Formats: sequence, structure tokens, C-alpha cells
Amino acid sequence: MAGVSGGAAFKQRLRQIAAGLSSGKSVKVGFLANATYADGTPVALVAAANELGKMVVAQDGESYFQLPRPFFRNMISASKGGWPGEFSRFVRASNYDARVALGLMGERIKGQLQSSIRELKSPPLADSTIAQKGFDKPLIDSSHMVNSADYVVDGGDE
Repeated sequence: MAGVSGGAAFKQRLRQIAAGLSSGKSVKVGFLANATYADGTPVALVAAANELGKMVVAQDGESYFQLPRPFFRNMISASKGGWPGEFSRFVRASNYDARVALGLMGERIKGQLQSSIRELKSPPLADSTIAQKGFDKPLIDSSHMVNSADYVVDGGDE
């Protein structure tokens, strides 16, 4: 530790680092409980239905299975290998303040999640859906879901 010399100063610095590392316990990234559509539908429910697929009853009474569009799993698979190193850099850059580092990590993963939603192209939309929406981009309709991606840091003593 640069700038720390002597036993008392070293012990004090270790106490500061320990306190900083105790300031945050976890970060949750995704679609939080307070995110809803105007009609009250939870964004997390819509996101899960898109991620995993769902049964849909069309206006004509016919039902079909909407294929999964695994934007969340794709993001995790593509990004998780870099998270430990990124978090380590955030911890050092924040002077060992876990709450700050977790916030930076949450912002990073939120951005990766939003990018995954925007980049997903497969499976393609049905022709009827394209005609209804006016464009062929899966997962994007009003952009409410992509804009609702968020994170929250859970603290140490909270």
C-alpha cells in the first residue's frame, strides 16, 4: 500500500479498507419490482416471457408458442468471464469502497443487458407481428423494457 508506513498507520489503513469493503454486499441487475408498464404489468414478467417463450392467444382465438428470445442468458454467457476482472478494477478505482464498486458494476452489467436486447435478432418476428409493429426488431416495441433495465446495490448494514 503506497503511502502507508509503520505498524499503526498500516493497521488503520486496513481498518479503512475493511470498512469500505463492508459498505455494500450485492448488486441486483435486471428488471426491478417497481418497473411496470402503464397498465401495471410488471416489466420483469414481460421480460421473462420474452426470455423463456410463452403461449399466446391471438385475436382470432388461435394459440401459438412465442419462441424464446434469450437476451438475458446470451448477455450472461458473453459477459460473465470479464466481470471478476472488471469488479476488481472498480474496487481499486473506488479506493476499496464496495458500494461504489458495486454501483459501477451494476451500471456496466445494465449496459450489457440493454445492448443484448438491442442486438438480438433471432428468432425473427412473424410476418403478422412485423405488419402490426411496422418494423422487424424483436424485443423492441415501445422501448419501455430496454429502458427499464436497472440495478440496485444492497448495503452492508441495511
